[in-house]
Amino acid sequence: MDIATASVEHKRYTLATPRERALLGVVQARSLAAAGRRQEARAALLRAEDDLAAAKPGDDEPARVWFFSEASLAHETARTPWALGDLQGAQDEFWRSVHTRKTDAFGRTHVVTLGYLGAAQASQGNVEAACSTWAQALDSMNGVHSGRAREAVITMRRVLSPYRNRGISAAAEIDERAKAVLRRVA
Repeated sequence: MDIATASVEHKRYTLATPRERALLGVVQARSLAAAGRRQEARAALLRAEDDLAAAKPGDDEPARVWFFSEASLAHETARTPWALGDLQGAQDEFWRSVHTRKTDAFGRTHVVTLGYLGAAQASQGNVEAACSTWAQALDSMNGVHSGRAREAVITMRRVLSPYRNRGISAAAEIDERAKAVLRRVA
């Protein structure tokens, strides 16, 4: 948290482009949330949204932030309410990320986002919705070779384990598909 806070309190932040400031701000928000500092985390998210909204073509941005868009901000923003125990808030932001992401260019992140979204849905007791979301994630795994995406599939199976023998056909189907994907990407 100290490093994330220092990144937004010094000259480096004021000299950064709006897109850079948005990325730094959302990282700070997540660290504040992890420390239980709810109000400060929410304020940091609002500032990050404002910073990204101020980004425009022609900004002299460093190459390291080219990827950071509305979809990236939503994905990272979702992690803040998640850390604060607000699963519905996290779910809403993951949905925003899914619906704004250019999946052809960011396949791995799309799979990871869908994995998190499904986990949030399952954590709220909506296993059928989680299975539908995870089906999309598994459909998107073709050509994706990533430790984070693989971990999303492992998490699907772990979250579904209590439902394996309850006769929920969607859970059994996703579990089998996830197992097959893990064999393929191992």
